[in-house]
Amino acid sequence: MNNKERKDHIPDRHVLEFEGLIDALFQCCQERMQYQSERFGLPDAELRCLLQFQNERYLTAKALAGRLNVAKSRVTKIVDGLLRRKLVERTDDPEDCRVKLLKLTAGGDGLAREILSFRREMHQGVLNQFSLEQRVWLLNGLSQLKRSLESVRELLV
Repeated sequence: MNNKERKDHIPDRHVLEFEGLIDALFQCCQERMQYQSERFGLPDAELRCLLQFQNERYLTAKALAGRLNVAKSRVTKIVDGLLRRKLVERTDDPEDCRVKLLKLTAGGDGLAREILSFRREMHQGVLNQFSLEQRVWLLNGLSQLKRSLESVRELLV
C-alpha cells in the first residue's frame, strides 16, 4: 500500500482523535511555558531569548530574530527587557562597530542554567513514567511526528 492510498483511507475518528491530542499537547506546553515564566519572573519571550545563548558566547539581534522567528524590531524589545534586568549586555563588535554583540551577564548565565536544569528535571519526570521500551517507542514516534509536521508545513508554503 503506497502513501497516497493510506491517506485516502484514514478514518475520520482517527483524524479527530489526532486533532484532539495535538490540541491537548499544545495546551500542556503553553501551560508549562506560563508556569516557567511565573517561576523565573520573566515574560515567555525573554525566557526563550535567554535560552538562545546556550553554547554561544555572543549573538546579534539578527541572529536572535532568526532563532526566535520574530522580526528584528521585536527582538529589540525583548533584549531591552533583558538589558533592564541585567541578564544580557551589549558590546561593539571589534570587527564592525555598527554591529552590536549581545552576551549573557553572570546573572543571565546563572538564570539560564537554572531554567535549563528545571526543564531537564521536568522532562525526566515525564520520561520516568514510561518503561525503557515505551520511551524508545515514544521518542521514535515523536521524531517521526516532527518530521511529518515539517513536511506538511513545507507543502503549505
